[in-house]
Amino acid sequence: MRLTGNKDEFKNVWVFIEQRQGVLQNVSIELLGEGRKIADTLGVELCGVLLGNNVLKLSKELIEYGADKVYVAEDILLEKYTTDGYATVISNMINEFKPEIVLVGATNIGRDLAPRISARVDTGLTADCTQLEVDIETRTLLQTRPAFGGNLMATIVTTEFRPQMSTVRPGVMKKADRQAGRTGEVIVVEPKLMKEHVRTEVIEVIKAAKKGVAIEEADIIVAGGRGLGKAEGFELIKKLADKLGGEVGASRACVDNGWIDQSHQVGQTGKTVRPRIYIACGISGAIQHVAGMHDSDVIIAINKNPEALIFKTAHYGIVGDLYKVIPAIIDEIDS
Repeated sequence: MRLTGNKDEFKNVWVFIEQRQGVLQNVSIELLGEGRKIADTLGVELCGVLLGNNVLKLSKELIEYGADKVYVAEDILLEKYTTDGYATVISNMINEFKPEIVLVGATNIGRDLAPRISARVDTGLTADCTQLEVDIETRTLLQTRPAFGGNLMATIVTTEFRPQMSTVRPGVMKKADRQAGRTGEVIVVEPKLMKEHVRTEVIEVIKAAKKGVAIEEADIIVAGGRGLGKAEGFELIKKLADKLGGEVGASRACVDNGWIDQSHQVGQTGKTVRPRIYIACGISGAIQHVAGMHDSDVIIAINKNPEALIFKTAHYGIVGDLYKVIPAIIDEIDS
């Protein structure tokens, strides 16, 4: 049902804490960092919302990452994520405590959960945000996300209803700094969840075999673009990435051409990354790609076109044929 009443009744910033088998997911720590900034701007408290079974022990860690309060709901029916169970409990909590803003990671779970919650409490939802700001005069959350295939950025606001809800891409926001010994309040919530509320049963969780780490968590990324000219070019990109202990990234053009899997795509319609070193090889520097990697600590561009836009973003640039430059770098590493 729609939450009625004066908008002034709604306060505090909530972050849905995603945990899997008792392990906090990085996106939750990122959202605590961003939520802390928003809460401080609005002069309210930052609250973590933690669901599961035997997860109360995680509350201390969440408080040290910046939460003022942690709402904890534990139940055997919440041990494994189900849409019905989690949506029911969190919707009830929103109805009771009336948060002003709710942030959810745009993970597989978050993208499933957030729209169910927003529909139940009859409020708006902006999906896949890459930037969040606050209009302090109206206390409106300015939610920015890619639109029209990443060709422009749209800023969306929820003016009439509360809470204001956003899903945020993993890797976009900087992780919260942990402050050991920080104190806060833990509020245990009775989930009031019955078996008939959950229409599906998770029989087994099977983890897919996965080599390496997700590119949004990598410290070093070597990325290839259209300038590779062919799918085989990624063999050279991977060779350099392996030498540096990094991961392989790619521009959208490479994915669209079928040269590499979409999981490697960096940019507005791919993943947002912030490694220590980002090496862009044969990448033109279109804004759609740069938006996904411009927060990298050091950006190195290799491109034979001296006028390529990527050089305006890069900290260091090498003008030359990547098929000659990269082998020379590898030789130097081996020497």
